[in-house]
Amino acid sequence: MLAAAGGPPRRAVAPGIGAGSDAKETAMPQDRYPYYLAGEPVPANADLEVRDKYTGEVAARVALADDAAIDAAVGAAADAAPAMAALPAHARASALSRCARTFAERAEELARVLCVEVGKPIGDARGEVGRLVDTFTIAAEEALRIGGEVMPLDRTPRAEGTLCLTRRVPVGPVSCIVPFNYPLNLAAHKAAPAIAAGCPFVLKPASLAPLGSLIIGEVLAGCGLPAGAFSVLPCRRENAGRFSEDPRLKLLTFTGSPEAGWALKARAGKMKVVLELGGNAACVVDADADLDHAVARVVLGAFGQSGQSCISVQRVFVHADVYAAFSEKLAAAAKSLKCGDPKAEDTVVGPLISEAAADRVAKWIAAARARGATLLAGGGREGALVEPTLLADVPADEPVSCREAFGPVAVLAPFTDFGAALDAVNESRYGLQAGLFVRDIAKIRRAWDVLEVGGVVIGDVPSWRADAMPYGGVKDSGLGREGLRWAIEDMTEPRSLILRP
Repeated sequence: MLAAAGGPPRRAVAPGIGAGSDAKETAMPQDRYPYYLAGEPVPANADLEVRDKYTGEVAARVALADDAAIDAAVGAAADAAPAMAALPAHARASALSRCARTFAERAEELARVLCVEVGKPIGDARGEVGRLVDTFTIAAEEALRIGGEVMPLDRTPRAEGTLCLTRRVPVGPVSCIVPFNYPLNLAAHKAAPAIAAGCPFVLKPASLAPLGSLIIGEVLAGCGLPAGAFSVLPCRRENAGRFSEDPRLKLLTFTGSPEAGWALKARAGKMKVVLELGGNAACVVDADADLDHAVARVVLGAFGQSGQSCISVQRVFVHADVYAAFSEKLAAAAKSLKCGDPKAEDTVVGPLISEAAADRVAKWIAAARARGATLLAGGGREGALVEPTLLADVPADEPVSCREAFGPVAVLAPFTDFGAALDAVNESRYGLQAGLFVRDIAKIRRAWDVLEVGGVVIGDVPSWRADAMPYGGVKDSGLGREGLRWAIEDMTEPRSLILRP
């Protein structure tokens, strides 16, 4: 059990990065990282400290880009736009495939970087690296599928004999802003489709977790893209305005909080904007569900990645007939999860990104309990570690229920009417994905019709995502879709050729 409060766990060991899977006390492969400006490494300074999220020790130092460097990067991207647009599909696909192979070769190094800079348990970290490889591989395939159509126009007499041919062309330089929680995969979902589409890009990683993006930059620097095709630039908040306001950039793709995302959209001017924002995702467990399967999936959906996912399970609505059995099983499963050092092979729940984040989650749990919520599991906190916490009887207007917790906490509530459960899911201001454990096809069709979300997952948690599928939300959860084919569609636009007789 963790204490209700206390300092972070401190260990007098160096982060386990860059060695084999059983090495836990090896040094970083490097302790200083350059940024990448127009495809070239620039060791301008070492101003940004990156801390091991479990030990609290400084693990690496990173160069920070100033406004002049960001301006130069945007200018280089604008200058590289014609060369990127002219790059043939086979060359774009080859570059992406080469990156995927290199990521696979460096998989353990990348996983251990995630352990340190995010505090992600090693098993989850390896899974994210696998998705990085998948995303670049799928992007290489999609680069060969970007096409158009031939459209006969003789549906009216005035257009007899006329054909319209369309093809998709790159929009131009793309601005990419990624958060800390999936620094490899979310950077991949912006950089890989940009390359596939023929768009140069500038990428801003999260200051709390920039190392993965910088390693992606290192790999991209060796894959043969035109000069200036990409930049990866950690920077201070006061220097970040150009990423959303520079008119030379044609599309902004942002993943992060709703507050930040909608504010960026308001400042983006004529730029196209794609936003993948937050959520407080819900699961519905019906009376006919396989409870053991549902518990096994919900416990990981709620508490895996320490709940630091925009589609982490936060609200669980369970049919009254099985509520008691389900809640007992889920509480037991939550209590069984190993919480601690993310480098340990059996750890499931690691630290949150910061002690401040853990403190906020702990305060939300305490506020719910002060208003009568029942604690079924967890509730403890030590430094940046928060125990997997399960609550019942939570008032709907408590932050732990109605806002995005972004931590290892979930709330349970019973229902008797399936339609009422769907209404409860829709009461949220968010709408990313919902998960349903239900067997009745009529109920499945009804849920697909009425749930105000970007995706409905049947037989699993809303946390499930495949990198090829369309992914995104409605309401405060965002605008547009990720997934390689859909991202490429946003990063390109149709150009018509009209052939008159």
